[in-house]
Amino acid sequence: MGKGDRRSKRGKVFRGTFGKKRPRLKSGSMVKPVVAAATAAATTQG
Repeated sequence: MGKGDRRSKRGKVFRGTFGKKRPRLKSGSMVKPVVAAATAAATTQG
């Protein structure tokens, strides 16, 4: 188990492949604008 294991998430990250353990992110599923708006609101409140 580890970087050499093709079936583990760490092994998929190491090899740069995808599968059941590490699905590809869809292009429309990013949450960055919501997170950025929340941090900006928290910063302005003091």
